[in-house]
Amino acid sequence: QVQLVESGGGLVQAGGSLRLSCIASGRTFSSNNMGWFRQAPGKERESVAAMGWRDDMTYYEDSVKGRFTISRDNAKNTVYLQMNSLKPEDTAVYYCAVDRIDYGALTHSPRFYHYWGQGTQVTVSS
Repeated sequence: QVQLVESGGGLVQAGGSLRLSCIASGRTFSSNNMGWFRQAPGKERESVAAMGWRDDMTYYEDSVKGRFTISRDNAKNTVYLQMNSLKPEDTAVYYCAVDRIDYGALTHSPRFYHYWGQGTQVTVSS
């Protein structure tokens, strides 16, 4: 059974940093897209960053470019999101997700992702 478990969320002041981790179990995902998404209260879930099966395949939502970095360690079946210069508008529940298409094109729409974690809360105070 596939399971994704996020960690690393918390409360941080504006300008601070957090590093989210997502460990996958149940199968390996070295050939799949992995992504981070977030959902703030009253808003739709949105893509934050995604990484394909090649390291040069990356996507960042415009508001996080230059501040967030996605990375993955296939040996550990883990994807990370380094978040720097955090802003109050980054406050949300952050989810990691993996698609199930092997060696597919990079996608960042939530509808293309099949496996999801339970989410971790990130709160940025002003």
